[in-house]
Amino acid sequence: MEATTSPFKIVLGSSSIARRKILAEMGYEFTIMTADIDEKCIRKEKPEDLVMALAEAKVVVYEGAVREKPSSKEEARQFLKDYSGSHAATVGSVLVTNLKTGFRKGDWDRVEIYFHTIPDETIEKLIEEGTVLYVAGGLIIEHPLILPFVKQVVGTTDSVMGLPKALTEKLIKEAL
Repeated sequence: MEATTSPFKIVLGSSSIARRKILAEMGYEFTIMTADIDEKCIRKEKPEDLVMALAEAKVVVYEGAVREKPSSKEEARQFLKDYSGSHAATVGSVLVTNLKTGFRKGDWDRVEIYFHTIPDETIEKLIEEGTVLYVAGGLIIEHPLILPFVKQVVGTTDSVMGLPKALTEKLIKEAL
């Protein structure tokens, strides 16, 4: 898809490859500018409040607990075993700021993901491949190894990946 030339510039405040891909799929040209912050220093009790505070983050919620990027292979393995035959949710946010007017508008989006039983050998392949170590909750439902074990997604895959397209479009329009 060829990027649309728009009357405004978009600055993506995230280093996420998935967010870059989604924004490009939406047809936008953009530049990337990220802040070097320790997201783990920002804490809120409710996942919806946390993602808004982080303003660019996605968190995974499992049995009411927030799960961020796994700190080790062992933690990623446990996360994946927990999802097996069960479910998790992602809560992500989008914050749009009009740099000319200063107007800011943000909102959050929640997606429920239900899984079939994930075989141990699949979990081990995911751990060895390594991508799950760099995503919230070790959750990457679009990955070819995990996709066959996704039973149902209540919401959109782009939201799980970190940038809900419909919400992003809505907030851009409101900010303009």
